[in-house]
Amino acid sequence: MTINKPQGAPAGAPPRANSRSARRRAREFALQGVYSWLLSGDDSLKESGAIEAHIRDDDEFHEADATWFKTLLHGVLREAPALRVSFMPYIDRPLSELSPIEHGILLIGSFELIHHTEVPYKVAINEAVELAKSFGGTDGFKFVNGVLDKMAADIRPLEVQAAARR
Repeated sequence: MTINKPQGAPAGAPPRANSRSARRRAREFALQGVYSWLLSGDDSLKESGAIEAHIRDDDEFHEADATWFKTLLHGVLREAPALRVSFMPYIDRPLSELSPIEHGILLIGSFELIHHTEVPYKVAINEAVELAKSFGGTDGFKFVNGVLDKMAADIRPLEVQAAARR
């Protein structure tokens, strides 16, 4: 694990462990793959394994949860049309106006919300927001948060209601 001084910490501040978990790194690499696929417009890449192979060659891939990466990448690529249908009611613009980063993050976030209920909805949303803060436009994280929050209330109502009562 890498030890870093907290950003903006005063001189002499104690170091802390790198806060990016293996699952977060897996999400980052999955976003790279989804982004590549979106930009290519080549649906044959979904099945070829070329995207996965390219990303696994990254020098930092060993920091990622490889199983989670594969689950996210292949799940999103396989389910992309249905995932788009699931988040379309919550976006305020045509799909064509989304940046490829926001589009990819919404695909990953909606995949986790729909297909991986073992991941708490707040975690799925927070991880998507963190991806948007790291890779998206200035206010993209606000958009991602709003879309996934509304979506979670509709697809995981009991979990959202239980969290609201706490």
